[in-house]
Amino acid sequence: MGEVLGGEVQSSVGTIADAWRTAMTETAPAGSLAPDQADELATLLQSADSVELKLTVPDNDQRSAVRALEMDPLEAELRQVFFFDTPDLALNRQGVIVRARRTTRRDDSVVKLRPVVPSEVSAELRALKGFGVEVDVMPGGFVCSASLQAKMRAGKVKEALDGERGLTSLFDKRQRAFFADCAPDGMSVDDLTVLGPILVMKLKFSPSGYDGRLVAELWLYPDGSRILELSTKAATTEAFTVAASTKQFLQQRGIDLTGEQQTKTKTALEFFSSELR
Repeated sequence: MGEVLGGEVQSSVGTIADAWRTAMTETAPAGSLAPDQADELATLLQSADSVELKLTVPDNDQRSAVRALEMDPLEAELRQVFFFDTPDLALNRQGVIVRARRTTRRDDSVVKLRPVVPSEVSAELRALKGFGVEVDVMPGGFVCSASLQAKMRAGKVKEALDGERGLTSLFDKRQRAFFADCAPDGMSVDDLTVLGPILVMKLKFSPSGYDGRLVAELWLYPDGSRILELSTKAATTEAFTVAASTKQFLQQRGIDLTGEQQTKTKTALEFFSSELR
């Protein structure tokens, strides 16, 4: 699944995070990755399946970004996102994310572990349907995760949340085994607390002048706050080129590339954990 990089490509991927950092900011080189971080990223990319480049748009610039990028909210897919953890986020502290999503078409669930080293992930895991290793690169950093996803019929998540079935039923036996390997000893899915929901609008679109597809996710939190994230995926061998072209396109459209970055999942978990406490 992971693609082995050729020598010429491998020599350039070490600068991908720097290129993306440059793409997302006009500040001094102090924001760039250190040489050892660039080397680490290059190593991760050799065995990862894909790369996702991410940027969060500052609150005050979200409306102008929607107009500049020709987004049509009526084309967005509406989702409900639920996380599962202990009230004190014991799973999150161990790098484990457990999530379920509802849409009008189908539901799905994910068990994710981060950070991981792709070369250390077993061949048995990587052969599983729905399993993937991805590097997320954002201004100032990157993280590699391994996730196992399962799709379900629409309505199954709601049934579990309404108490008509156990939370365990949302995760197949492969996911439960993966969870058992990653979670604290003795913990099961049914021990977890529901954290959510978060209402999400997700739009896949190809604005004029951009050779590719962007994804916009607007996360609406219960306190009225929101996060707008722009992202695009790339093969590991194409990440540098995609980062450079995305930089140029966003700059031409006047998108603010210097805002403080926020993490959707971390923000959600901390919000609901604080509410429970």
